[in-house]
Amino acid sequence: MLPGTTPELVREQMAELADLTRTAGADITGSDVQRRAAVDPAHFIGMGKVEELRELRLEGAFDLIVCNDDLSPRQQRNLELELKTRVLDRTEVILEIFAQHARTHEGRLQVEAARLHHLLPRLIGAYAYDRQVGGRRGGVGARGGFGEQQIEVERRRIRRRMRDLEREIEQVRSQRHQQRTGRRRAELETAAIVGYTNAGKSTLLNALTGARVHAEQKLFATLDPTTRRLDLHTGRGLLLTDTVGFIQKLPTDLVAAFRATLEEVTEADVILQVLDVSSPAVEEQAETVEEVLTDLEAVHKPRVVALNKVDLLGPAARRRAVGALTARYPGAVAISAINRSGFAELLEAIDKASRGDVVALDLLVPYGREGVLAELRRIGGVERTEYVQDGTRAWGWAPRHAVRRFEPYAAASARPARARISGKA
Repeated sequence: MLPGTTPELVREQMAELADLTRTAGADITGSDVQRRAAVDPAHFIGMGKVEELRELRLEGAFDLIVCNDDLSPRQQRNLELELKTRVLDRTEVILEIFAQHARTHEGRLQVEAARLHHLLPRLIGAYAYDRQVGGRRGGVGARGGFGEQQIEVERRRIRRRMRDLEREIEQVRSQRHQQRTGRRRAELETAAIVGYTNAGKSTLLNALTGARVHAEQKLFATLDPTTRRLDLHTGRGLLLTDTVGFIQKLPTDLVAAFRATLEEVTEADVILQVLDVSSPAVEEQAETVEEVLTDLEAVHKPRVVALNKVDLLGPAARRRAVGALTARYPGAVAISAINRSGFAELLEAIDKASRGDVVALDLLVPYGREGVLAELRRIGGVERTEYVQDGTRAWGWAPRHAVRRFEPYAAASARPARARISGKA
């Protein structure tokens, strides 16, 4: 624990690291925290702690060490040489989970790219530890031994594979762009569900849309984005996308590799943020989400905040948690994705937030052309209708990019203004 780090934050991160490690498939035999004025450049931890761990290793107390922070290649190599066991850092544990849970071709490409990017600077350590010990070395003045030659071969292979992966991921990115263009042609607004991992995003998507996305009480239970249509109470449709969960210290390798997935957040019209109010670390988790949204330049998008899992709290705890979070996020809606409580208020909030840049409409639709009003309800809204001699007079709104299709039905009183652009509805 370094200066400026609070014990509460360390406890939270260590508990999260334990959950990550279990999710990756390992059993936890113990944990430890060392106070230091600065990180040891050679071993990350001090030599006294290294000696202590070596004794425990000889006693058979563990066969794997997981560090809460990222290790440099040198630190990881030195720890493995000293302790004669495998040492992983936080990023490698998350990469392992992603590798296990990625189900689509896109997800597997992104995970492989992140793992290779993380592995490349660590090749020296891998070959010094696994291959060069006892192997053939170069003599005095030689350019390099077997290990060094093998490292260069591996480096070239990995770099070549990374270039291939970049091309394939770019194709995925292009396909996603085409899909989004298709959605725009359908004139439907889009919303992206974001939140800390295990906040209940997939459960909420399933409950709102009838999707059958895998949902489990595990970190990163789902990685691949899923888009489904959400029908609002007004009859208007919206495309809702579940995205990968966020986490503290989300590795930059993963953010880079999953950029095609995270573009669903940057391209969305609305952000639906899900918070787990039953978690004692909900404030810190909310801050993590804010940081990631800031990195994605999506923090200023229209947002609806859903305070999920209120069913797990007693009345007093619920009042405290909801009160504290609504002070931070005015208009936040308390819900239970499992019990489907609070959904009416949530759908209303999504409807208001997703209107975006809309134009007020005053239409006169001839009798027999009721499909025009149905279309308006699907992509916008009808606020009032009146039956007159020539048809149905309707007042409503539509997204600015969809106004042109309704221009032929502009009411006579509104036609001089052409598209009847009167601002926000």
